[in-house]
Amino acid sequence: MFNIRKRRVAVAAAALTASAALVLTGCSGGGSDAAAEYDPDEKVTLNLAFWGNDVRAAMYEEAIAAFNEEYPNITVNSSFLGFPEFWEKRQTEAAGGGLPDVMQFDYSYLRQYSENGLLLDLSPYLGDIIDTKPLSQNILDIGVVGDETTGIPTSTNAWGMYTNPKLLEQLGIEEFEGGDWADYDSWMQEITDAAAAQGVTIWGGTDYTGRIQNFEIQQRAKGEDLFTDEGEPNFTEEDLAEFWESGSGIREAGTVIDQQRLEEIYPLSAFDSALTASELTWDNFGAGYLGNLGAEYTELGLVAPPVTEEGAKDLYLKPSMLHSISSKTDHPEAAATLVNFLVNSPEAGAAFGTNRGLPASETMLEGAELDPLGEQIREYEESISDRLGDAPPVPIVGYGSLEEKFRLIGQELAYGTLTVDEAVDQFFGELDVVLNQ
Repeated sequence: MFNIRKRRVAVAAAALTASAALVLTGCSGGGSDAAAEYDPDEKVTLNLAFWGNDVRAAMYEEAIAAFNEEYPNITVNSSFLGFPEFWEKRQTEAAGGGLPDVMQFDYSYLRQYSENGLLLDLSPYLGDIIDTKPLSQNILDIGVVGDETTGIPTSTNAWGMYTNPKLLEQLGIEEFEGGDWADYDSWMQEITDAAAAQGVTIWGGTDYTGRIQNFEIQQRAKGEDLFTDEGEPNFTEEDLAEFWESGSGIREAGTVIDQQRLEEIYPLSAFDSALTASELTWDNFGAGYLGNLGAEYTELGLVAPPVTEEGAKDLYLKPSMLHSISSKTDHPEAAATLVNFLVNSPEAGAAFGTNRGLPASETMLEGAELDPLGEQIREYEESISDRLGDAPPVPIVGYGSLEEKFRLIGQELAYGTLTVDEAVDQFFGELDVVLNQ
């Protein structure tokens, strides 16, 4: 038995607005009580920044060309960088007050930039310049920080379970038919045992207690997001210990692939190395899995994660990315017009397809040509509608480091170099540092 001190960490909400890594200059949110319509006769130049590669850049060029057919007086100067370099440049610009007019935005940075007044409140433009009819309320709520809408999602993904039909057929095992976490453990054990009987090296899956998202959906099944709207932890040491302890059985029984083998195949995962028959992850990872598995694997299964509580709204739609506007833009109406086009237009759907994830807007989705996997993801997200709840509060500043710490602790638990008590103490220690930085 393990002894857990039951506590909640309380921190001042003000501490969450600070970031040691980025000095952000505060400024007005920039929103007005009533948004003016864009004057189509006004000649405007906008700067648009996004992360990606030459392929995505060509897609933006196509979308901008279509935009200019409708708005010829808005000149859009676009630029792109790789993901790390993109945010390094935004940090420099933020400190100097010179962010681009319109930016592709990542969910993990939304709170940080919003709380420092760097992003325009889009609320006055919603339902006016920015059409909200093609976007569900769940989608619109994703971009709300405090009382302001500072980002509009372009696309969504949801937590799911990919399976490998070729491996399952080889082993004579049926697809996971649903059930709770114990049912999933049993199904994985069937796979591992069947592989051993055939003399092949395949496991049912990986230790799911190493992913913070699996802890999150179990907490959401109890009606609790990981963090409150104020950015305070909404789980106890006892909650976390119970979760990590739940993985001890599958680790000790060899139901899941061992950590040493995972280290040997890195940077590939066990699933896209065809060493496991299932993987709990975001549904937009499928294309990468198929690419790494190779030509002999032509399809994937995609099913809902195990159920923690029947009827719970444990899943949610997460933005693959968003579009935001600088609070210091000189042309908010024109910028909002561009955002509306990039988020809602069928032309943008035709240009991007699923490159930015499954389009969040119905009208953009209508214009997108979905490949078989894209269609599969669309059908999956429709199939889990009864489990979809409101998105959790926008991630706290430093959430990325917490997610990484959770993963690293999961590795040590798998190696047996940490007890559950020690793991919980380490994570809550990291939590205190992040919340008080």
